[in-house]
Amino acid sequence: MHILVVHNRYASAQPSGENKVVDQEVGLLRAAGHRVEVFERRSDDIAARSLLGKAAVPLLVPWNPAVRAELAARLRAERPDVVHVHNVFPLLSPAVLAACADAGVPAVATLHNYAQVCPPGTLQRDGRPCTECVGTAPLPAVRHGCYRGSRLATVPLAVSLSVNRRRWWSGVERFFCISAAQRDVLVRAGMPAERLAVKHNFVPEPGTRRAGGGEHLLYLGRLAEAKGVRLLMAAWDEIAADGGVGVPLVIAGAGPLESEVTAWAAGRDDVRYVGLYDTAECRQAVARSVAVVAPSTWLETFGLVVVEAMAAGVPAVAARHGAFVELVEDGVTGLLHRPGEMASLAECLRRITAEPVRNRELGEAARRRYEQGFSPAVGLERLLEGYRTAIAGRTELMGGNMGGNT
Repeated sequence: MHILVVHNRYASAQPSGENKVVDQEVGLLRAAGHRVEVFERRSDDIAARSLLGKAAVPLLVPWNPAVRAELAARLRAERPDVVHVHNVFPLLSPAVLAACADAGVPAVATLHNYAQVCPPGTLQRDGRPCTECVGTAPLPAVRHGCYRGSRLATVPLAVSLSVNRRRWWSGVERFFCISAAQRDVLVRAGMPAERLAVKHNFVPEPGTRRAGGGEHLLYLGRLAEAKGVRLLMAAWDEIAADGGVGVPLVIAGAGPLESEVTAWAAGRDDVRYVGLYDTAECRQAVARSVAVVAPSTWLETFGLVVVEAMAAGVPAVAARHGAFVELVEDGVTGLLHRPGEMASLAECLRRITAEPVRNRELGEAARRRYEQGFSPAVGLERLLEGYRTAIAGRTELMGGNMGGNT
């Protein structure tokens, strides 16, 4: 199969699960013998633009005509079987869908967040769930400055959502939702249910698994309010006041709360802030964990770090909402805490470290869950199934159009 992957890469200064997923899927498809090419833009390149070029970026968010022309020309020249769209913000825009239509190439799209119904894609405001814009004009997002706390920065996203909603819904043959929880939200918001398929992200074999009981609890991800970082710090302070749990907390990542986390961890024996880890360091840190902690306060569409832990035979402590509910079976492959509740998170962290034998059983069950649902073999088959469905749908549509014109 010949696939063209379309993706706007997020800035490299912060961890990006989406960048990782795209790279892993491209590698998986190529290893299986498929021809895969990439059409991309990089957010890192914005810094090198002139002052005028930087000022023009918000205007490209709703529509980038140059991208439409460039991609359409490439599609006509190369004739891939299918285009797989990932992130289009901020430099690609939904103009990529028009290019696919121009060239008559079917498109599939992975929905990594809730950007189809919420301008910042989080369904959260001020640390709490928010659905004010779902199913309506996204004016509340502008009023509240939901993207980066700025009304001005939110405007391009709100405009893009308003003017391109129908283009997404009609221009994509198959949407990949990365969890059933995400699909349920999008169907309730009015997206076409028949085009929304659940395709969990896969995780490559890590090459290393937990051998003993683990050396630390691990938070691995973006240091942001929505990820539950402040909640974790508060829970850990409560645990420390009671004498601790016998292992330190390791925090790896970067983000807007980095200075706060650095100051909090300074001078403590029970916390280590280690900054950004590369891929190999991440895998080693996971494999040495008693458990991985995912205390997000927003409704995660997936939870890559939880599945990475499963692959290494490590249980997770995660919030009982969003995708975590379908990834973690409470008491079987990990523990679920009440979302946003510090005392509940602290109790789960105590439980996961208190019984080594039980912890090992949880880790073994997590590994079996990974093999059944999130391995490369499973991921490849679900990808190809989605591509075949999109190609068949476009072929059927073209056949129907031809029949109507004769």
